[in-house]
Amino acid sequence: MIVVDSSVWIDFLNGREVPHVKRLRAILGAEEVIVGDLMLCEVLRGLKDERAARNVEALLHRFDIVAMGGERTVISAARNFRALRRKGITVRTTIDLLIGTWCIEHRTALLHNDNDFRPMARHLGLVEVPVAA
Repeated sequence: MIVVDSSVWIDFLNGREVPHVKRLRAILGAEEVIVGDLMLCEVLRGLKDERAARNVEALLHRFDIVAMGGERTVISAARNFRALRRKGITVRTTIDLLIGTWCIEHRTALLHNDNDFRPMARHLGLVEVPVAA
């Protein structure tokens, strides 16, 4: 199972030929892909109109959609935030903190292109899907 972050989906939907999108294409059909409800929201909120939103929603619903909040995860996310702050690192968005924490808790690798996740991998055990440069 691999969680794919909105940073990858957005570039994929925009047709960008970048390493993380190439990795997503390689994963599709070969691995079980998970879309978090938080990523679903991030992707859908950026679309220009309702027709585009319906099309993208239909595309993403081909994959398992999972809830990434909940009491246990939010408490762990806050703990992770404080642990990183003690090291002088601030995760910029709460959503990224929740996504990273969910992946850590569920021992699920994350495909992303977002610098907020790198300290979680370095210090908290988040597993990142490798992407060739």
